[in-house]
Amino acid sequence: MPVRYRVDDEGAAFVTLDSPESRNALGDELLDELLARLVEARNDNGVRVVVLGSSHDRVFSAGGDLKAFASDVPTVQKYAGLDRFPRLYELIGGLGKPVICAAGGDVLAGAFGLALACDLVIAKEGVRFGCPEINVGVFPFMISALIYRNLDRMKANELMMLGEPVGADEAARLGFVNVVVPAEQFEDTVVAWAHKVAAKSPLLMRLGKDAIDATRDMSLSAALSTLRAQLALAFTTEDIQEGVAAFREKRSPEWRLR
Repeated sequence: MPVRYRVDDEGAAFVTLDSPESRNALGDELLDELLARLVEARNDNGVRVVVLGSSHDRVFSAGGDLKAFASDVPTVQKYAGLDRFPRLYELIGGLGKPVICAAGGDVLAGAFGLALACDLVIAKEGVRFGCPEINVGVFPFMISALIYRNLDRMKANELMMLGEPVGADEAARLGFVNVVVPAEQFEDTVVAWAHKVAAKSPLLMRLGKDAIDATRDMSLSAALSTLRAQLALAFTTEDIQEGVAAFREKRSPEWRLR
């Protein structure tokens, strides 16, 4: 299978791209398997956080399958298959659980959009991010929507129009990578972050992520109205009462709702 999946005892689901012979190219089979595993994580009440990583030590994913782009398959069939990308990006946003991108290798083209769709990005030193599609006569059409939501307009244009990648440190400076860590600390850091997130209230995390996903493109007044309703809903949960009580009593909270 092109994607490996496991859930640890802390509720962290590790979804690992495992097609090293193609540098984890986002072909139809891999995308279908990735979508299926994310749906599995979404539907599993025991999963509190998802970690998206790669088994390849130098490449997270090289992006879309260029061979498929240039194949003799009818255009209508190619167009129909392209729905996998927006479905994937929207699924991550609406998953109801935080998704961490563990960028242990270069994150390129469609995979760059995949990383930007995640909630947190941890990068190994030396990793590069970018959209080199223009260099082979393509343009990063769909991921441009994600790039423009995460980067300054001029820098976004530079990445898309010059096709040159940026290093992990520059990515952190630009604000779409949370932390850059040495290779020898990378796996431990990913697991530590995943377990920190998993220790939070899964119910409040879901309410919060759903609210962010719903309001990110709203006007300010509409967003504030929606968020006010979500906060009122949060006040009715047992977890918010438990969290406040645990803080006052200087103990770890015991979340009751999943």
